[in-house]
Amino acid sequence: MRLKSNKNAPIVESDGTAPLDTNLGDGAMAATARGLTKIYGSGDTQVVALDHVDVGFQAQRLTAIMGPSGSGKSTLLHCMAGLDVVTDGDVRIGNTQIAQLSDKELTLLRRQRLGFIFQAFNLVPTLTAEENILLPLHLGGNEADPEWERQVTDSLQLDARLHHRPSELSGGQQQRVAVARALVTRPDIIFADEPTGNLDSKAGNEVLGFLRRAVNDWQQTVVMVTHDPGAASYADVVVFLRDGQVVGRLEDPTPELVFDRIQALEA
Repeated sequence: MRLKSNKNAPIVESDGTAPLDTNLGDGAMAATARGLTKIYGSGDTQVVALDHVDVGFQAQRLTAIMGPSGSGKSTLLHCMAGLDVVTDGDVRIGNTQIAQLSDKELTLLRRQRLGFIFQAFNLVPTLTAEENILLPLHLGGNEADPEWERQVTDSLQLDARLHHRPSELSGGQQQRVAVARALVTRPDIIFADEPTGNLDSKAGNEVLGFLRRAVNDWQQTVVMVTHDPGAASYADVVVFLRDGQVVGRLEDPTPELVFDRIQALEA
């Protein structure tokens, strides 16, 4: 059973024309964007993937990003996480403006303050599960906190699989290793791009439950791109994109409400 941090939050809708207000109340913002624009190509081949997006992701909440195919979901996540260079606009992790960082500083920010979960797991095949989990710490020259590592791996039911390599793990187990890797550094924010896309429904729901627990029990912040209304229903809030623009948000979502909204956007 999934438990959200704010079960009584109202549904809030955008009119689809005004930019989304990034002031979501008293909660601190883990990441914000103002006027975020991303353009690929030029001339006749130019594609505007994000068009002056204003958005904020509140700390200690799970936010889902949804929209029709080509709406800019993954591009938004990649720009917010510093994985893609923005064309224009201001992107901040906390109070840090990432466009002002050097390549070295950006690498350190991603390594020390951000966690990542991808659809394809992105595990190193020659390393054990535990070695994959601790890799971000080792790359940053940091030591693991054994108690925290144990708490994370036990909660993800990985304690008996830590010495296995990815090829010896199921897809669900591999993604749980990826979740543990994202959590072990105690990041400011975890970015998850279609984290259940390669999993069956049972394994997918397990991963979503672990992300939900990370927010509820450990005060983590998670921003997740998904196309699945069921996955989005684990979130505290869903942000909707269409044609590279934010067109609405839905608090305390259910699969039915999310599905109806997506259907309306695709109409």
